[in-house]
Amino acid sequence: MSADLGTPDTVRIGFIGAGRLGCALAWSLAGRGLRVTHAASGQPAEAQALCARIPRSEAVSAQAVADACDLVFVTTPDGVIERATTALRWRPGMGVVHCSGVTDVEVLQAAREQGAAIGGFHPMQTFGDPDAAVASLPGSTITVEAQDARLDALLGTLVTRLGCRINRLPAGMRARYHASAGFTSQFVNVLFAQAATVWASWGASEEDVVRAMMPMVRGTLASIESAGVAGGMPGPVSRGDVGSVEKHVAALAEFGPEMQAFYRTMCQTTIELALRHGAIDEARAKQFEAALST
Repeated sequence: MSADLGTPDTVRIGFIGAGRLGCALAWSLAGRGLRVTHAASGQPAEAQALCARIPRSEAVSAQAVADACDLVFVTTPDGVIERATTALRWRPGMGVVHCSGVTDVEVLQAAREQGAAIGGFHPMQTFGDPDAAVASLPGSTITVEAQDARLDALLGTLVTRLGCRINRLPAGMRARYHASAGFTSQFVNVLFAQAATVWASWGASEEDVVRAMMPMVRGTLASIESAGVAGGMPGPVSRGDVGSVEKHVAALAEFGPEMQAFYRTMCQTTIELALRHGAIDEARAKQFEAALST
């Protein structure tokens, strides 16, 4: 059965799960004029806090959310999504969507078996603080997955109303999609941690590293945005400076084999990227590889 959800301005939206993501998304949708009407949480105070910021919304049980709403966002922790969905009765024609990046949409199959349309709606943004997330959400990308045409159209409209960009994901791709996001989110923290380890060798603090590196990181991100991943790549490899890489490998020896191995792995990928982009030729790539093997 195809979803029968009404129009974006009339659809009644509910949330099951009222943590940081649930609050930020509910407040953002309500702030754009959408009808967020009900919320539930295993911690009733959280649902009450979510609804306190949205006029004419009500904190109720999870089943009451499913009964009253046309579109339900399941914003529980990933490990709870399937259990929370299976425990409830759903109506034919409604929409049930989770907001996990990595969890397959099929965990919502209990709702689909009862006639609901199911999907995924994952904002590519951090949600450490709900108010900060509300402010940073516009301009972000939201990944949508829905096989039902009406649900897909509605979710696409919500993305637009939120001031975001849409990324449509085929079925079965969520784990690799989520892994890819890690390269440009939490792995950046790992890179800063590696730099902080080196700076600590002359007594500098982590705060010193962050202050020093952030302007450079912002410049790199601006270059990526304007020139592309390879075209915006700075550093010795992109300019063919083999000598600097040799000095780096030698200098990192005192930090142990793991640090050197990490540097070599990152540098090898950098060489391949520079070679594909034409920043270096095969001969220079071989020189870099020789420098990394010392």
